[in-house]
Amino acid sequence: MSSRPALSRFRALAAAIVTTLALAACQTAQVEQVPVMRGPDPMYVAMYDERPNEAYPLPATDIADVDPRFLRQEVSYRTPHEPGTIVVDTRNRFLYLVRENGRALRYGIGVGKEGLAWSGVAEVGRKQEWPRWTPTADMIRREPERNARWAGGMPPGPENPLGPRALYLHQNGRDTLYRIHGTSEPDTIGSAVSSGCIRMFNQDVIDLYNRVPVGTKVVVIQNAPPADDDLIASAAPFQPGYGRPAVQTRFY
Repeated sequence: MSSRPALSRFRALAAAIVTTLALAACQTAQVEQVPVMRGPDPMYVAMYDERPNEAYPLPATDIADVDPRFLRQEVSYRTPHEPGTIVVDTRNRFLYLVRENGRALRYGIGVGKEGLAWSGVAEVGRKQEWPRWTPTADMIRREPERNARWAGGMPPGPENPLGPRALYLHQNGRDTLYRIHGTSEPDTIGSAVSSGCIRMFNQDVIDLYNRVPVGTKVVVIQNAPPADDDLIASAAPFQPGYGRPAVQTRFY
């Protein structure tokens, strides 16, 4: 007679254990079903990270909503120009540093009105870290409220429109007034803007600056055909926040 209460207690305990395990399994399943948000590729996040050791510390560039085609990457590139040449494609908003074996390092750019006003062959006549910026008379005339106060030049720093580096293009020994430079407005990369020459992400212009010497040949093209990966991108539209290029073979 005394074994029946013990058996009942054992069955009740077993049922409680089964119920607890079942609830735990349900809770685990619920946790696993929570969607995980994808962010930019960690390799790109590191590429565009802050630069605290600069003369004027640079913050990280937020690339969450950047079209990945405009992030720095090595691509296939057919060109008659020799390795080491810079090719600026203003139509497609790309700058290429030509490499060996049909390859190039490609950077996204923003193109200002001054950048669309000149094409041809030049060379890097001068390089400058943290340059001063002086607006042209035309820029002052177009936007006097913004530019007139800097007619004598703006000191270098994070707010300077030329950013942390500038490459000054010369032709036949004379300054063309055409510059490749950084930007205080990274959201303009990949677009046409009201003023300026060829602007790059600050981390990218530092990278380019370190790779090319004074005397580097620069070819500026205004009417290039659409870039090859534009056709692929049209079939798979860019989704902000994913941070992966439509076409790429190797990050760099």
